[in-house]
Amino acid sequence: MCTRDGIGIVQFLTGKSFLITGGTGFLGKVLIEKILRTAPDVSKIFVLIKAKSKEAAAQRLKNEIIDEEELFKGLRQIHGKSYQAFMLSKLVPVVGNVCVDEDEANFIAKEVDVIINSAANTTFDERYDTALDINTLGPKRTIGFAKKCDKLKLFLQVSTGNRRCLIRVLFASAYVNGQRQGKIMEKPFCFGQSIHTSSLPKLSIEDEIKLVSQSNESQKMKELGKHRANSFGWQDTYVFTKAMGEMMIDSLRGDIPVVIIRPSIIESTYTEPFPGWIEGNKVMDPLILFYGKGHLTGFLGDDDGVLDVVPADMVVNATLAAMAKHGTSAKPGCNIYQVASSVANPLFLKELVQFVYQHFTSSPFIDSKGIPVRVPPLQLHMSKEDFSTYLLRHTKNRTGLGNLSKTDEKLSRKLNIICKKLVEQANYLADVYGPYTFYGGR
Repeated sequence: MCTRDGIGIVQFLTGKSFLITGGTGFLGKVLIEKILRTAPDVSKIFVLIKAKSKEAAAQRLKNEIIDEEELFKGLRQIHGKSYQAFMLSKLVPVVGNVCVDEDEANFIAKEVDVIINSAANTTFDERYDTALDINTLGPKRTIGFAKKCDKLKLFLQVSTGNRRCLIRVLFASAYVNGQRQGKIMEKPFCFGQSIHTSSLPKLSIEDEIKLVSQSNESQKMKELGKHRANSFGWQDTYVFTKAMGEMMIDSLRGDIPVVIIRPSIIESTYTEPFPGWIEGNKVMDPLILFYGKGHLTGFLGDDDGVLDVVPADMVVNATLAAMAKHGTSAKPGCNIYQVASSVANPLFLKELVQFVYQHFTSSPFIDSKGIPVRVPPLQLHMSKEDFSTYLLRHTKNRTGLGNLSKTDEKLSRKLNIICKKLVEQANYLADVYGPYTFYGGR
């Protein structure tokens, strides 16, 4: 191979068939676009889609991928009028779990060369049974299917997923390594391993599965997930169940070559297919938007805390490079790549605060009355006590409770209830995301 061919990514992709779970998510779309743009001679990309029927899956494929105007603009320009035909010739919607339709599963098993499992539930405080089913048992089912694939060259697990709503996204990151800082070796978790093995009990995934069958109450399930995660050294249900998913893959892979990609906070694209593409509110965006609109002027966090951010296209490039390297070796093994930025280019929380303040000072939001929203510098609070005091003062000022006449008791009680709920919600978010806003990275 000549030097200009690099490690042969395009050569590896050409003629291959892929099965992608989570393909309609943010990262999945960037991955699909990059594959089709750089290696148009791929055979097929089977996209696993949650839907009630084949027709519904095909419609989701069309609505969420093929008809996505911005991201796939480059492919439209390349193929012109034949764009739709090209996309439909390469992308195959697959309904739900590949094990549901036996004939379709058998067909895919004969065709697929690479499985990319990027589906996940990324809600930090999700019900334990839900997170366990998707993030732990999902990889187990997928690696089980991989063993049925006749010509499979690689199984690739992406330790992240699509982030949709506020409770899912503030400071989200695939920190399956827990809150450990410093040098973390790129090694798979041993089956049953806790973060700090010397001081914590041995983890039994089978016992965790049995445990969730004993209760079906939503709030108890949320509390149980947090409690079990903390018991074994992880900060929340999301990263705990993702780590157990990695354990499942490593213990069941057999002779299948496996790559695990561990990205940190995935944000907008850096260069490909163009700078700045993003879909929905990702990771830090809701907090920044709340601040810019004047709804929140402080949060719990450490000035020197590190937000490890990596652009989506860099995660995709690392994924494809790892795929080409290990998909041609045909050697059984589990290789892990932690795709992050905090060593070479850390983003400190105090820097982010300054950046967003400068942005909204020069380009403020306009309120409903047409008046620019002027924001003060975002305040970071090192302790929950300071944050709670700030919240109470802030909510009283926002609701007008602080300026209310003492004679208006009815309105005062109503505003007090509103303030209390706002403070409880913000404190809850601080509890959920505190491990990330105080994370040292690197």
